[in-house]
Amino acid sequence: MNSRVLVVDDEKLIVKGIKFSLEQEGWEVDVAYDGEEALNLVKNGHYDVMILDVMLPKYDGLQVCQIVREFSNIPIVMLTAKGEDMDKIMGLEYGADDYVTKPFNILELKARIKAILRRAVQGEKEQNKKLLEVGSLRLELSSKRVFLNNHEINLTAKEFDMLELFATHPGKVYSRDQLLDTIWGRDYPGDVRTVDVHVRRLREKIEPNPGQPEYIHTKWGVGYYFKD
Repeated sequence: MNSRVLVVDDEKLIVKGIKFSLEQEGWEVDVAYDGEEALNLVKNGHYDVMILDVMLPKYDGLQVCQIVREFSNIPIVMLTAKGEDMDKIMGLEYGADDYVTKPFNILELKARIKAILRRAVQGEKEQNKKLLEVGSLRLELSSKRVFLNNHEINLTAKEFDMLELFATHPGKVYSRDQLLDTIWGRDYPGDVRTVDVHVRRLREKIEPNPGQPEYIHTKWGVGYYFKD
């Protein structure tokens, strides 16, 4: 899917040049010539990045940036006048992600946009790694929270660790001894019955019918595994 860029500047020749150059990259480009128009577009559409000039009619770029940050995390690249260090500082304080000084090289601007888009994609990938969904079950790995049909399930730390291990290795059969060593540690004084108790409690919490589990299955004589 092509990236969508919003270009905001009251100098129409600059906007025309930026729009033409970005479209050569295959990006979809919308334009606005004042702060009010820019805010309306951001509120009513989805953009992957916003190019925002500081000097604008109605609302200036710093005001636009500040207002946008109240409802959106869209990456913002500020366009600032040459030598106006305060504009750069204020833009970053108000939530801009980067800035380019006028007059600028369009290749530099495109390089900044590409870098932001790469970071956004990488951030999305990292976020996806922290979220695991299987059927009606959702694990938020970073916050150690579990939801079943969008209702949070309260698990103990060991129950969560066991479920995370199972869910991140679907199909892999773990013996009771392996689970005891991995979850509790080799020095744990208990025995494998601890594993059986935790599996039973886990099933009671996450399985619609613990007697006929959908997620945590038993491989008789071997151990337990997770079926996605």
